[in-house]
Amino acid sequence: MDAFLFYVFIFLLTLLFFHFVIKITYKDGSQKRAKLPPGSMGWPYIGETLQLYSQDPNTFFASKQKRYGEIFKTHILGCPSVMLASPEAAKFVLVTEAHLFKPSYPKSKERLIGPSALFFHQGDYHGRLRKLVQGSLSLDAIRNLVPDIEAAAISASSSWANGQVINTFHEMKKLSFEVGILSIFGHLESNVTEELKKNYSIVDKGYNSFPTNIPGTLYKKALLAREKLSKILSDIIWERKEKKLVEKDDLLGCFLNSKDEKGEVLSDDQIADNIIGVLFAAQDTTASVMTWVVKFLHDEPKLLEAVKSEQKEIRRLNEENKQPLTWRQTRNMPISYKVVLESLRVASIISFTFREAVADVEYKGYLIPKGWKVMPLFRNIHHNPEFFSQPQKFDPSRFEVSPKPNTFMPFGSGTHACPGNELAKLEILIMLHHLVTNFRWEIVGPESGVQYSPFPVPHNGLPVRFWRESITTT
Repeated sequence: MDAFLFYVFIFLLTLLFFHFVIKITYKDGSQKRAKLPPGSMGWPYIGETLQLYSQDPNTFFASKQKRYGEIFKTHILGCPSVMLASPEAAKFVLVTEAHLFKPSYPKSKERLIGPSALFFHQGDYHGRLRKLVQGSLSLDAIRNLVPDIEAAAISASSSWANGQVINTFHEMKKLSFEVGILSIFGHLESNVTEELKKNYSIVDKGYNSFPTNIPGTLYKKALLAREKLSKILSDIIWERKEKKLVEKDDLLGCFLNSKDEKGEVLSDDQIADNIIGVLFAAQDTTASVMTWVVKFLHDEPKLLEAVKSEQKEIRRLNEENKQPLTWRQTRNMPISYKVVLESLRVASIISFTFREAVADVEYKGYLIPKGWKVMPLFRNIHHNPEFFSQPQKFDPSRFEVSPKPNTFMPFGSGTHACPGNELAKLEILIMLHHLVTNFRWEIVGPESGVQYSPFPVPHNGLPVRFWRESITTT
């Protein structure tokens, strides 16, 4: 009995010791204990991952915010996390104190994209790469892509006719991939493009699969396809160097022509990782937005007619002058542009972004421990009635007035914001021009429902039946 009491005494002393250590560790200068945000960590290891991914994320985020407020903790994807649902908090993490929060992705995704990719880094390497990508995707650079993007849009939609039903999301992904290839390489031989597309599509399927090396699984197939992609990209890089084409002004040319302050160039592996990273960032997100544009315009006939009127006037002028769509015209589509902005807000393709605290951080009296994931919730901000009245209503006219700062962030914010946002908007506007001037369409099957894979798209990728505009039906 005496031995039992002795061990109980030692146990209680240990508890008091750890309590004292934790208390001292989390005190600030004013001797007030910094506390973790409110919230639930869910089950051991799996946390609340199942709750998040087994329902509409809107429901998960909204219920948490209603219960705990604009900052709360949770545990998802194997990581303790803090979620932030206010513009001020998003600015704090992404802009004001961005140096305290590094970009972060699950290791499985990093392995498929490549560890040297732009958005896995901070510091000088990130700054150097970001300047290269921003330069190749600047307004001055992408204005020269208008004829090529228009040709890609015409080609992509060439088979949509005579009542054929298509999976809108899949078709838009094809276009986004082509535009990505154009911005990275310019024009490639068709067989090389097909090999890139075939292997990238396998990698794409593995991004959100369970990470295992078991043969036959999606993730293992993706790893093998990633190796093939590296070989294809290595061959393209070698050919550029062999033909002395490193001065080309596409993204690959920028990578090949870059030297740091020591005169060192990027390795082939670094270039390959960043090319795959750009494709990853560009394809699904832009394709999702274009799919939602088709859906929203279908559901708003009066708005569709206004967009058609705007775009048909552009087409009429171009036919009279025997000219293609011009850069200046894409910058003067006010109704269509507001449709794109409202689609970005309502759909909120990027619901949140991942950051990781590189040190213990205190925000509004709450502790964000080092190593925890931090996620600004763009979707919650975009759907907050305080910033956007009737947030569930699709109303492009709301963008006749600029949103309040940090309330509209479809491409993120700060030093790690998407550098390809202007290219994405250009691609969407060019597709929209050809969509409404050449086609009529109707949704096939249920007109409601959203699937998350992981980006939100209409149910089943939005099956749509298309007809050429000039064809009438009875």
